[in-house]
Amino acid sequence: MIRLGVNIDHVATVRQARRGAEPDPVAAAVLALLGGADGITVHLREDRRHIQDRDVRLLRPVVPRLNLEMACSEEITSIALEVRPDEATLVPEKRQELTTEGGLDVLANQQSVAQTVKRLNEKCILVSLFIDPDLKQVEMSKKLGAQAIELQTASYSEAKVEADRQSELVKLAAATAKARELGLHVHMGHGLNYTNVQPIVCIGGVEELNIGHSIISRAVLVGMERAVRDMKEAMMAHFPFARIKT
Repeated sequence: MIRLGVNIDHVATVRQARRGAEPDPVAAAVLALLGGADGITVHLREDRRHIQDRDVRLLRPVVPRLNLEMACSEEITSIALEVRPDEATLVPEKRQELTTEGGLDVLANQQSVAQTVKRLNEKCILVSLFIDPDLKQVEMSKKLGAQAIELQTASYSEAKVEADRQSELVKLAAATAKARELGLHVHMGHGLNYTNVQPIVCIGGVEELNIGHSIISRAVLVGMERAVRDMKEAMMAHFPFARIKT
């Protein structure tokens, strides 16, 4: 059974539009869990454009599985070491981007990634690296001490023609196979929605999907519990039939 981590960043985005108190990300997290979410994901960005420090601290005792997305910065690492989420996912971060663009280049950032992984592991925090589905990135993730990788699915999700989508699926399957061979856990996320998620869950070895924008968008119309239940149903529509392997 593939886990679903619901990213609630954009609940905070709506709140921060007015700098008010609602909607409350913690309440959204509880409703997501009631709808069947296996965990909650939040990205504490350095610019604090949506999730705030207080949100992370309030979520920690409420959420049974908390995944903190974070850059390899001293400030955010210190907060992670204090809060001690179940998992920390290291991601690239640029102030001018609308959302995370592409995977973390662990080949080009070996020292900073290795130091952050080591510090988090010392506090028994499982570390996942958000990377492109590239075999060299997968191999380096293992060398740097990560326990898991999260393969970015943006290239797949944004593909305009079927041939490109199939090509991206092959890359994701190959990267998953290599990661499993190395003993890494495999997660995926970015741009997944109720329609394109089904081929992803057919890739053998994937353990978790992290999905936010599509679920939050649907929740505006039908409510959080229903939106999460619908995503779980979409994920299970073809599972466990015909899982893709390389």
